[in-house]
Parts: sequence; structure tokens; C-alpha cells
Amino acid sequence: MLHADSARNRLIGIGLVSLAYLLFTFIDGSAKWLVASLPVIVVVWLRFVSHVLLASLVLFPLRGLALVRTRHLRWHLLRALMLMAMTGINFWALQYLQLAVTSSIFFAVPIIIALAAAPLLGERLDAGRWIAVAVGFAGVLVIVNPAGAGFHPAMLLSILNAVIYALFNLMTRRLAAYDSPETIQFLPALGAAIGLAPFALAAWEWPQGWLVWTVACLLGVWGGLGHYFLALAHRYAPATVIAPFLYQQVLYMALLGFLVFGDVPAASLWTGAAVVVASGLYLFARERARP
Repeated sequence: MLHADSARNRLIGIGLVSLAYLLFTFIDGSAKWLVASLPVIVVVWLRFVSHVLLASLVLFPLRGLALVRTRHLRWHLLRALMLMAMTGINFWALQYLQLAVTSSIFFAVPIIIALAAAPLLGERLDAGRWIAVAVGFAGVLVIVNPAGAGFHPAMLLSILNAVIYALFNLMTRRLAAYDSPETIQFLPALGAAIGLAPFALAAWEWPQGWLVWTVACLLGVWGGLGHYFLALAHRYAPATVIAPFLYQQVLYMALLGFLVFGDVPAASLWTGAAVVVASGLYLFARERARP
């Protein structure tokens, strides 16, 4: 494990996690564009197949069989199942939701992690943290607005996706202490590519044109690099330092959604996102203040 307390390593970790979330924005934008012409399951599978093929070409010459060697195979298999579920849910929801909406709901992840830490890690939530959790979920309700005309059931799937990702993130943090970032990003993608193959082939439709093929292949490039940078960031800086930089993604999402799809986020989305971000930042500050 690197010396995460040095200022230089913290800056490197922040830079890596910022780059990871920029690449994840490219994944969502590309997927939203692709599912307009291809079945969701095919897009999800192509994302993992291209990830595995490109990662294999780059990493096997460098790492050899060490790339797939681990003493925690069950964790990686579980992460593969979670990765399949997250990607499928997210790509399906993107057919109906703006990029900024899915990313704003995703901001509930730190709040969910705070709740999950109690039963999973035995941590107690004090009054301040309980208030932050309640306020954060109120912000999510403002974004979703279940009684409003802009509500879509896909928003509920985005909330489920945030819950799964919170658990996925906890596992990534734990594995970062045992396995290399290359192994952490490769094995779940390999498992997802294999697990989804029968379903994708049953629903297979050939992508039409070089542009669709190119964007589908880039999904794997951005996904592989994004997860690698995210895993590597945890080796350079504590999670409490890098986690708040998740929130920059809404700016990337809003800009990409406007430029590519002409989406203009509603005022209620920015209000709800601000509430969720404030709650998350409070939780991060309390976490950093711990002895």
C-alpha cells in the first residue's frame, strides 16, 4: 500500500478519480446513444467484451497470468454479478432519463454507504450523520419528484443502481488492499462478458455502420481505463479524500447531455442535487475528522 498521507499522493489520487468519472460520463453518453439503435443487452455485452479484449491485449504482455491470479475469487465473482446488474440497469434507464438525472441520483451513493457501514462494518451513526442521511434522501426525492409530471419509473431503477454501486464500492476499497488495480478491473469484466454472452447472442443485432461499431468498442476502452483509474486512486489516497470528487460528474453529464442530446436539466434537479451534494460533503467531512 502506498503512503496515502503524503500531499503528492493525495493529489495523484484526486487526479485519477477525476479522470475515472470523466470516462464514466463518456460511457453513459455513448450507451444512451447506442441503445437508440441496439438492444440494451447487446450494448451491455459489447461494453464488457471490448473491455476484456483490449485489456487482455495491453495487460497480459505486462502481467502474464498474475493478471487473473487472486485469493479472493468469490469477491470478484460477486463484483462481476454486481457489475452486470449495474450496467444493465443504468443503460436501460438511460433510454428514458437525462444524463444529469441519473448522475444526480447516483450522488446518493455516499449516503447509502454511510447507512451500509452500520450493519456491514459495525459503525454507529451519530445524530449528525442520521440527519445528513435523512436530508440527503430528501434531496433525492426532490430530484425524482414522484408526484410530478417529470417522474419516470426508470428513476427507481437509478436508485437501485446507486444501492448496488455503494456495495460495489465498499468491495473495491477492500480488494484494493490485496489485489492489483489491473486484476480488480479485469476479473469482474471477464466474468460479466462470459455471464452475459448467452443472453446477448440470443438478442443479437449487428451494429449498423462504422460509427456505431467505433462507439461500442470505445465503451470498453473507457470502462477499462475508468475502473483501473478508480482502483488505482484508492492506492494513492484515502477514500475520504477522493470520494467527494464524485460530484464533478454532474457537470460532465449535464454538458454532454446538452451538447449531444439537447437535454436541459430542470431547476428542481439542480436543487435536489445541491441538497444531496451538501449531505454527502458533510458525511465526508465527519469521516475525515475521525481519529
